[in-house]
Amino acid sequence: MINLIATDMDGTLLNAAHEISEENIEAIKYAQSQGITVVIATGRAFYEANAPVNQTDLKLPYICLNGAEVRDESFNIMSTSNLNRELINRITTELKQEDIYYQVYTNLGIYTENPQRDLEIYIDIAERAGQKADVEKIKAGIQKRIDNGTLKVVENYDKIEDTPGEIVMKILAFDSDLDKIDRVSEKLAQSESLAISSSSRGNIEITHSDAQKGIALETIAERLNIKMENVMAIGDNMNDISMLERVGYSVAMDNAAPEVKTVATYATASNENSGVGKAIMKLLQENNQK
Repeated sequence: MINLIATDMDGTLLNAAHEISEENIEAIKYAQSQGITVVIATGRAFYEANAPVNQTDLKLPYICLNGAEVRDESFNIMSTSNLNRELINRITTELKQEDIYYQVYTNLGIYTENPQRDLEIYIDIAERAGQKADVEKIKAGIQKRIDNGTLKVVENYDKIEDTPGEIVMKILAFDSDLDKIDRVSEKLAQSESLAISSSSRGNIEITHSDAQKGIALETIAERLNIKMENVMAIGDNMNDISMLERVGYSVAMDNAAPEVKTVATYATASNENSGVGKAIMKLLQENNQK
């Protein structure tokens, strides 16, 4: 019996145009009409995650920044997890030694030292996912985020925490040299206080060890008095594994990384073919027949 559904965004709920298909929207609404809670679980910050959802009439809770922030349907913050100064220094020292570019995610925005590098990174992510990158659209998206203040361009990251109440919740590192990425990932993974994952080959998503999608999903299920065996999770990449391993119904997208397909019990269509909507309808219909 499925009572709670969690879906990743990029490569999962969203297509290459970063939109939610009508089929996915209708399936989510159907699940909600059956009394099922549907949760977004993403590596994105809330202000990035809400943008495509805001183009629909869906009302959903969010697991953001791989679990570093959880918000309810009204966008109220339910919990946060951050990196302290010691951990930030450990992370940035390793990244700088390998000359790996990174962004800093805080509760107030995303910081970059080089928007041109951001453009190159987003192009690389799209191409690694087998998609044709719309360069002009990506440029426009970056500029829009700069204009509205969610992406902040700074000369360096040293003074980010000088703002009262600002906390660092995630560091996102990128490099096309996968050997460098693997070396740093292995070093940082030795710390029990850090969670190391990835939303695309070539990047590292670094959060506190408490900030994982699976942990956040367990917390939500506990609040709703739902057993994890009655939870469904859908994903495509490494940062989804922590929730896929914990649930009773784990679903991998057709475009998922091989490691994700190995963990998942069920398979569905790609994100370009509304795999989320198809998985929801298929498994709910099977449940109703039992």
